[in-house]
Parts: sequence; structure tokens; C-alpha cells
Amino acid sequence: MALSSTTAGSTGLAGATHAILRIIAGALYCMHGMPKLFGWFGGMGEAGGSAPLFSLMGLAGVLEVFGGLLILLGLFTRPVALILALEMIIAYFMAHFPQGPVPYLNGGELALLYMSVWIFLAGNGAGPASLDRMMRRGV
Repeated sequence: MALSSTTAGSTGLAGATHAILRIIAGALYCMHGMPKLFGWFGGMGEAGGSAPLFSLMGLAGVLEVFGGLLILLGLFTRPVALILALEMIIAYFMAHFPQGPVPYLNGGELALLYMSVWIFLAGNGAGPASLDRMMRRGV
């Protein structure tokens, strides 16, 4: 069954839930990076500081804060979501999988859940209430 252009979350309840998923996931992801990048919300580690900018955690903070903001706004959603999905699969295999293969036991559920949301947005775009949609329509 082929999807029409009005399917994939562009109208009605599907469109509203598509936008809600994108906006909330983007906002939460942005907040997820703020401790790494700015030391906010208690910062990182026991000292509560931020990650060095030119480190893997610093890069993660940049991707999470600015990528999350772009997702929230629905701007460049497909390529940003693809990059963020890649970040999450790398994070899962670097930080969680070495502790065992079961996400519930290795603490990797959130990384895999974010990866799934980003894959959805990479495949379906930003949906309604997004800057991508406004730019495409020339509004």
C-alpha cells in the first residue's frame, strides 16, 4: 500500500500527534545536552561541570542541544534526525552494549527510544507546525 502525500502525519489527529512527538522529543533532547554543554541542571558527574567542548561528550552536547532545537522548530528535520539517530546508535554501542545486550539491563532504553524517534522523523519529515513545512509552502 503506497502512502499518499497526506498520509505520514500531515492532517488531523495524525498531524497533531506527529507535531507533538517532534516538539516534545526535540525539547527533551535539547535539555539532555545542556548539562554536557553548559553544566546546567546539575551538570555532569559529581562536580556538576560541563564536558570539554572538543571531546566526545562535548560533541554529544552540541548535537543534543542544537539538534534538539532544530528538531523542536522542525528545521532541516530529515538530515538532522538522521545525524541524531546515528549519534544514538553509536552512544548505545559505546556506552550501553558493553554492559550487556539487553537494553533494560544496560540502561540503553532511552538511547534506543530517541534513535527510533529520530528514524521516524528522518523518514517522515517534520510534519505540520514546522519551519520545514512553512519553507516548502513559501509562507
